[in-house]
Amino acid sequence: MRVGILTGGGDAPGLNGVVESATKCLVQAGVEVVGIVDGFEGVYNKDTIALTIDKVDGIHQNAGTILGTSNKRGIGEDADEFVACFKELKLDGLIAAGGDGTFKALSDVSSRINIIGIPKTIDNDLSGTDITFGHYTACGLISRSISTLKHSADAHKRIMVLETMGRTAGWLALNGGLAGYADAILIPELDFDFQALVDSCKEKLAQGSRGLVLCVSEGVKFEGKKIIKQIVEDAPETERLGGISSVLAIALEKELGIEARNVILGHLQRSEPPEVFDKLLTLQLGASAAELVIKNKWNKALAYKNCTVMPVELNSFTGAPRLVDPKLELIKQARNLGIFI
Repeated sequence: MRVGILTGGGDAPGLNGVVESATKCLVQAGVEVVGIVDGFEGVYNKDTIALTIDKVDGIHQNAGTILGTSNKRGIGEDADEFVACFKELKLDGLIAAGGDGTFKALSDVSSRINIIGIPKTIDNDLSGTDITFGHYTACGLISRSISTLKHSADAHKRIMVLETMGRTAGWLALNGGLAGYADAILIPELDFDFQALVDSCKEKLAQGSRGLVLCVSEGVKFEGKKIIKQIVEDAPETERLGGISSVLAIALEKELGIEARNVILGHLQRSEPPEVFDKLLTLQLGASAAELVIKNKWNKALAYKNCTVMPVELNSFTGAPRLVDPKLELIKQARNLGIFI
C-alpha cells in the first residue's frame, strides 16, 4: 500500500506530531508513506517527499509542519484535475489534516479518493469535535503573555490590551484569558457595553490594582463594527481583521485618564512548539488514522469526544463554526472571579 499525508490550511502546533505518529505506525505495518508538499498545491504540482521513520523521528517536538501548508488553492471546480493529479501520484489513499476549508474541499472528491481526515485549528471552533489540536498550546502562549504584561502594567500603572486570534469564535481569548486571570475578556459571541467595561476598570483600580490586562478576540465589535485591517480579494476570508486592541486602548485611555497600550499576538499563537496535551492528542490522531488505513476503513474522520479519539463521518466538521455558548459554565465562573466578560 502507498499512502499520502497532507497538511492544509493554517498551521497549528501539533501538525508534525500527526505526521510523525501516522508515518511510524504505517511504515512499521509495511505501508509506503508519501508526504505531499504545501497542501493541495502539492497534489496539483505532484510535489512530494518520501516519509521514513528516520525522516520524521522527533519532529513532534517542533512547531509548523515539515510538509508545508497552504490555503491558496482549493478543489471546487478543479475536482477532475485534482483527482487526475492524485492518481498520477499512484497513491491508494490520503490522510489529510486540516480545518473546515480543507474538509469542505475534500468533500468534492471524497467519492473518488480514499480519505482519512484529521481536524485541526487553533481556534477550536470546528463542529463535530470537542477539541482541536493546537488550541491549548496557543492558549498557553496567551496565558503567559497576560502574566508577563501584568508586570509591565503594574510597573507603569497602565492598561494593557492583548489581542488574540478569533474571527467568529472566542475560545482562544476565553480559555487563554481565564488561564492568565485577565481582568477582562471580550469575545465575539458576547456584545459588551463599553461604559460597563470602563466602570469595571475604575472599580479594580479603586480597589488597589496598579495596572490591568484585558484579553480580547480580534473579531470583537466596537460600537457595532468589527475592526478590519485590510481587504484581501483573493484570500479565503477577504476581510482581514485586526486592531480592536488599539481602538480599545485609545478609548480606555481617554475615559480612564491613565496610559493604555495594546499588544497583538497574531501568528505567534501558531508558532509555539506543541505542549504536552497537543503532543498526546496528535500522537493518538496519527496512530488512529494509520489504524484505519491498515484496516482499509476509508472516508472517515477522527474526532475527540468524551476524552477519546473516535472515527466519525468525513463531513462531520463542515457545519457552522462551534461558538462559545453565552451560558457556558466557564463564563459564569469568570464573572464569579471578578473578571469582566
